[in-house]
Amino acid sequence: MTSHKRKTGRRRALIGGLSALGITGAALVTSSLLAPAGAAPAAPTVAAWPQAKGSKPVPASIEVSGTYDGKLKRFYGTGELGSDGQGESQKPVFVLKDGAVLKNVILGSPAADGVHCLGSCTLQNVWWENVGEDAATFKGTSASSVYAVYGGGAKSASDKVFQFNGAGKLVVTKFQVSDFGKLVRSCGNCKKQYPRTILINDVDITTPGKSIVGVNANYGDTATLRNIRIHGDTGKKIKPCTRFTGNNTGKEPKEIGTGPDGVTCRYAAGDLTYN
Repeated sequence: MTSHKRKTGRRRALIGGLSALGITGAALVTSSLLAPAGAAPAAPTVAAWPQAKGSKPVPASIEVSGTYDGKLKRFYGTGELGSDGQGESQKPVFVLKDGAVLKNVILGSPAADGVHCLGSCTLQNVWWENVGEDAATFKGTSASSVYAVYGGGAKSASDKVFQFNGAGKLVVTKFQVSDFGKLVRSCGNCKKQYPRTILINDVDITTPGKSIVGVNANYGDTATLRNIRIHGDTGKKIKPCTRFTGNNTGKEPKEIGTGPDGVTCRYAAGDLTYN
């Protein structure tokens, strides 16, 4: 005999878990229980980019402590920040101090070296219209540092979108990227190396692109991929997770493998969908 209590308990646990994620029971009913029987799931779509609400030239890096709300203005570099090339010595448009939050910002072109996080930081609803050297670089030195990218997106990154140079954990959620080299790269040849933890979840990847994440197996990096939607890559040429042997000498790191291994690259085929 099937236990009615067991079913009820499971349903309560499910709704409780969804509530923790901000999904109400009403939304659950509307989105699933009321769906027509046998109806095919809707094709996944990528969220539209926001329209800029004005523009702001930035001649020198803006330092942020606390919370900076850009109110969806377009920020672009001028003067010494007036470059969108690949020079490693470029300065960023925003410098975030430990614990800072940057939200509702559109970085236009030129974007110089984007955003630098000096410690834990949150980038919420931040958009890069044309990535310069990197969209954001994470530079905290504490193993307890957490860098959170929530929402937003990036286009036209000839190399890296997120450069992870420091220590700690990087979480990228509800982000979208198109026309890019690598979405996240753990620094392969920094003078100071750390074990780095990377989680990429609920993200839209649109071709062209080369790699979602690159990590250093020899330094104990881990990369976890969940709910990744890849658009336009019918040949499955984008590498989801690539392992390298990193170094601290500045030499080009050696690629040693790609695909899930359960240790460094943590995902399964079901964590990726192609359309």
